[in-house]
Amino acid sequence: MLQTGHTPLLTLSREIENLRWIASEIFGEENFVAQILWKKRSTPPNDKIIGANHDYIALFCKSSDAVILNLKERSQVQIERYQNPDNHPKGQWVPGDLMANIKGGRYVESLNYPIVNPKTGQQHMPSETERGNWRFSKEKIGELLSRGEIYFGEDGRGRPKLKRFLCDVKAGVTYSTIWDFVPFNTEGSSEMQELFGNSSVFESPKPVGLLQEILKLGSSNDDVVLDFFAGSGSTGHAVIAQNSRDSGHRRYILVQLPEPLDASKGEQKTAADYCDQLGKLRTIAELTKERLRRAGAKVKANNPMFAGDTGFRVFKLDTSNICAWNPDSDNLEQTLFDHEEHILPGRTEADIVYELLLKLGLDLCVPIESRTIAGKTVGAIGGGVLLTCLAEHITTKEVEALAQGIVAWHEELAPASDTTCVFRDSAFADDVAKTNLAAILEQHGIQNVRSL
Repeated sequence: MLQTGHTPLLTLSREIENLRWIASEIFGEENFVAQILWKKRSTPPNDKIIGANHDYIALFCKSSDAVILNLKERSQVQIERYQNPDNHPKGQWVPGDLMANIKGGRYVESLNYPIVNPKTGQQHMPSETERGNWRFSKEKIGELLSRGEIYFGEDGRGRPKLKRFLCDVKAGVTYSTIWDFVPFNTEGSSEMQELFGNSSVFESPKPVGLLQEILKLGSSNDDVVLDFFAGSGSTGHAVIAQNSRDSGHRRYILVQLPEPLDASKGEQKTAADYCDQLGKLRTIAELTKERLRRAGAKVKANNPMFAGDTGFRVFKLDTSNICAWNPDSDNLEQTLFDHEEHILPGRTEADIVYELLLKLGLDLCVPIESRTIAGKTVGAIGGGVLLTCLAEHITTKEVEALAQGIVAWHEELAPASDTTCVFRDSAFADDVAKTNLAAILEQHGIQNVRSL
């Protein structure tokens, strides 16, 4: 699901056309679902000939054959329409039309018969002014009458209606393409004021309520929600808020470049000054992270019974931690010496671990534990699916105690799948130490032993 920004009317039309074109290239034109109009302000701007008080949301799916969208919750007004004046055992109901929808003038003789009011004996034909059909067969109407599911008006003498029971209808209603039931864009600024004490930290942030409605329409409780232009972090805030509402386990991935903020530019001064107050770099990404921290705390404070996770991890795009083999043909001896250490200088253990997660196809948010074994820090990721010991020095005397300790912890963790155990290649005193450690681990069921 993709959304345009706030733009003047003429530009808005061009922007949605461009958006539709780009999205069709990505998802396929056949996977376009709908173009939704969001009423973003109560009145149009009065400085325009024709002022736009709406914005667009373009809805695409991965496959038109398998698109599944959720229903919109019924409003209290819609629910209150259902009553049960006759104490029917099926509960609340509203009267509905018994006439069929005759398309193209089609007429079915077998559905043209009188319905007889069992209390008054009065007969009712499908239409008193033109040819028409009942919705159901004569036998079906008989069954409905026997169960008291036909309504003849408050006085019992009106035309027959079908009792449509609340227990029989869908849990919600189909979403429309006009969204005038979600917050205006001014709500986004109010949320900034509440979180930061200043509504000008971000310009025109999306209201959380709008994004929550998109989540309710298109997500399940355990989905991953991607926002490739995170900005103020409204999407992450909305995911946390919606999880607190329906006890979901949605997660989010937000992508935001560390776009610099320039205090000399009027529209960026407030944001830049706020970064200074936080002691952070003057970038949009730093404000995005701060907003998520405050949003998580706010949701927890407002929903003390919510036990969901509101934390997040921050990753930055970088080169590999592994030194690429780039031999100098004129000085191969020096090249070999330069590659004795395969890890680039300045890289932390955490840097290496997360690259391993990516290369092994593991979730970047899996639990990570650590223990000290034989004086070395050993990490267990994903319940023991990945074990790491990235110590810089492992002597021959330390090998057995280290290996036995890892084996004992591995047995305690009892991972659900095969374990990969990774060491720093340059850490071993010699090849004997490396071979002995691998042999002990393999004897105890840890077959995938690798070194970097």
